[in-house]
Amino acid sequence: MSEHIAPLPALFAKTAATCGGHTAINFNGQTTDFTTFDKRSDAVAANLQALGIVKGDRIGLYCINSDFFAVAYFGIVKAGATVVPINLLLNPKEVAYILNDSGARALIYFEAFTPAVNAIRADLPAIEFAVCIGAEKSDPADRDWPELLCAAEAPVPVEFDVDEDIVVLIYTSGTTGKPKGAMLTHRNLASNTNSIRIAMGLVPGEDVMLVVLPMFHAFAATVGMLFPLLHGCTFAPVPKFEPNLVADTIAATGATVFMAVPSMYNVLLRLPETADSKLDSLRLCLSGGAAMPVEILKQFEERYGKLIYEGDGPTECSPVTCVNPIGGRRVIGSVGTVVPDVEMTILDDHANELPHGQIGEICVRGPNVMKGYWQRPEETAEAFFDEWFRTGDLGTEDDDGYFHIVDRMKDMIIVNGMNVYPRVVEEILYQHEAVGEAAVIGEPSGLHGEIPVAYIALTAEDAATAADLRGFCREHLGNHEVPRKVFFLPELPKNAAGKIVKRELRKAGELERGVDSRESPGA
Repeated sequence: MSEHIAPLPALFAKTAATCGGHTAINFNGQTTDFTTFDKRSDAVAANLQALGIVKGDRIGLYCINSDFFAVAYFGIVKAGATVVPINLLLNPKEVAYILNDSGARALIYFEAFTPAVNAIRADLPAIEFAVCIGAEKSDPADRDWPELLCAAEAPVPVEFDVDEDIVVLIYTSGTTGKPKGAMLTHRNLASNTNSIRIAMGLVPGEDVMLVVLPMFHAFAATVGMLFPLLHGCTFAPVPKFEPNLVADTIAATGATVFMAVPSMYNVLLRLPETADSKLDSLRLCLSGGAAMPVEILKQFEERYGKLIYEGDGPTECSPVTCVNPIGGRRVIGSVGTVVPDVEMTILDDHANELPHGQIGEICVRGPNVMKGYWQRPEETAEAFFDEWFRTGDLGTEDDDGYFHIVDRMKDMIIVNGMNVYPRVVEEILYQHEAVGEAAVIGEPSGLHGEIPVAYIALTAEDAATAADLRGFCREHLGNHEVPRKVFFLPELPKNAAGKIVKRELRKAGELERGVDSRESPGA
């Protein structure tokens, strides 16, 4: 077995043995070294086992970005159980669905979510006990977090099967139905963190990763938390995205790596110039989770002098599949080249490989690809062409091996039989100085099949009209690509990771756009 394809606790033990006194986590001014983290997660594992948790059990983790999120996560894994991270923006019924669908036997929750736990406790028959991090417990019978951290015998050793045993069930957003739990195994995550190690070239004991993306999300969990813990770097979790807090934390921790989604880079551009020096320690920035508008990338790099390396990867791939080579040739507008041990290709609807430059579905295979969807064999089968995982992204590969995402398959708009890719239209809109945020979706049309509709958040009120933006698009796009309607919102809806949520915009469309439309009918 490769030293990098081993159960996560074994990989961490090796790192802790060599990095013991080095800082593993820097949270809210408090540091935790690798030795202390090892002891605390061991205590959590042993106490969970004493409470009856056995290998294969699922445990919900409903918690903010913090040192205790990481300790709970690793404690659950060391006990042989599976982590079920909960999206903090879900409503209580959605939380109950995930806990019930996963069959979770226990729940570890942060006190801020006590009202949500109160609302669903009666609907969680499989939950045998809960642990509250904080004083505001949902039920007096719930265990206190310090109980799990108290001195205990070493946890009972667990024999792991790296191919079969599930580290984490990460539930997808459920844009086309109920959320599905992607089963990520020890092999999936061990291989992906090693791919990240090689691709990024970060230095153990020196690099510090600032993690403001939610750690219940695959990108932050793997790149921001698991990679540093398994490979000797430090991470600094931040509970919420607030630009001044982010800048202050970068300065306070000496963070060298910042990982974010495009909308966060856009917001950081609004910081006062006095904040610029707070980002001085950054060595590189990473962007993923959504397409990075080229205009935002250029503005950020010009202002702060920090390069952004765009990459990609779906939850089901652990998630990193590709990134622009760190320190190498970046191709702006691409998501880069594949990371080591991962394969990517472009396939048509019949699983035939397409030539370079031709648009098809981006597909992935490798040890990072999930075991499948939890208790969803049919949906698992639909997600694959044999060994190739179907990402649902339309894209191309160029002759140099750089991949370009054109759009999500489900987002493509067909106008009079011609394909319109929303990302292409959005890139043009972002070039207009009045546009702060942009999203383009399709609206059914009896005459044209579909028409493009743009949702815009302006940089300032009344900075542009719908006619202005449509005229600007006409200068750069084909007539069929120009938005037929433009709707203005104070800001566009986003998920917990800061990604613009187009399904919310589609709902608005179904409700006859109950917003300030300033609509421009006609071609």
